Amino acid sequence: MLSRWMSGSSRNLDREYNCTVRLLDDSEYTCTIQRDAKGQYLFDLLCHHLNLLEKDYFGIRFVDPDKQRHWLEFTKSVVKQMRAQPPFTMCFRVKFYPTDPAALKEEITRYLVFLQIKRDLYHGRLLCKTSDAALLAAYILQAEIGDYDPGKHPEGYSSKFQFFPKHSEKLERKIAEIHKSELSGQTPATSELNFLRKAQTLETYGVDPHPCKDVSGNAAFLAFTPFGFVVLQGNKRVHFIKWNEVTKMKFEGKTFYLYVSQKEEKKIVLTYFAPTPEACKHLWKCGIENQAFYKLEKSSQVRTVSSSNLFFKGSRFRY
Repeated sequence: MLSRWMSGSSRNLDREYNCTVRLLDDSEYTCTIQRDAKGQYLFDLLCHHLNLLEKDYFGIRFVDPDKQRHWLEFTKSVVKQMRAQPPFTMCFRVKFYPTDPAALKEEITRYLVFLQIKRDLYHGRLLCKTSDAALLAAYILQAEIGDYDPGKHPEGYSSKFQFFPKHSEKLERKIAEIHKSELSGQTPATSELNFLRKAQTLETYGVDPHPCKDVSGNAAFLAFTPFGFVVLQGNKRVHFIKWNEVTKMKFEGKTFYLYVSQKEEKKIVLTYFAPTPEACKHLWKCGIENQAFYKLEKSSQVRTVSSSNLFFKGSRFRY
């Protein structure tokens, strides 16, 4: 009855919204949140559900109605960030890849990073030569089915698993050969650890590609890794800039600028063009967050940073 005297805005504050978050193992976590719930509240619910203590490497990603990807901001209302109508659908993902994933303290953290890199391999983000691909896939096989058993694993058994966007019979045979002859006796946790150790040595470890064009109009993918800024063209890394060489990042409309200071006081500006202003802002935001994160001595040092030489237009963000 009291609702008759409540203002519309007061009733809206009590409204609950359904959220579905897709996890790294493809299961789903569902919950309800109130209109004023911050991103941090939803993230903490997820971490509690997963028994995750090393939280700082992870984030929640969503896609708006224009197909633009975003990372959920933890200091802002979830509902206000969603342009889509409820129920809201999001994904729990690794946002900042550990520089040394094998050194993570918790087994659950290592497992979640393993699942993320396994996804990266499947979706073609983790590029590698055939021999490395075969070894990584064999580690996945050992972690998921254990030791090779001729009674359980007939000829061609590795073909039932999809490790890559596409692969040949020759690669399948190589995967099975490594699994049979080299990995016997490894526990799932050991195989996952060896997978992480191998993955972190690859040039595209941690790459989350942003499609762009260079000043000549050539297609390129820009990405930020634990070790620096990467530009990919085709399947090749054409630029790698260490984080301590990046002095500034800014965007204007669809144009992204990266200011670089290298040895002998050589200063250059790399310029790229994103598909939309929104995509360019997302690219820039990912860049400054990644650089700030990896400059910290410890990932648990979370602080709020305002304008500095890294920021454009005095923007403010939390990492």
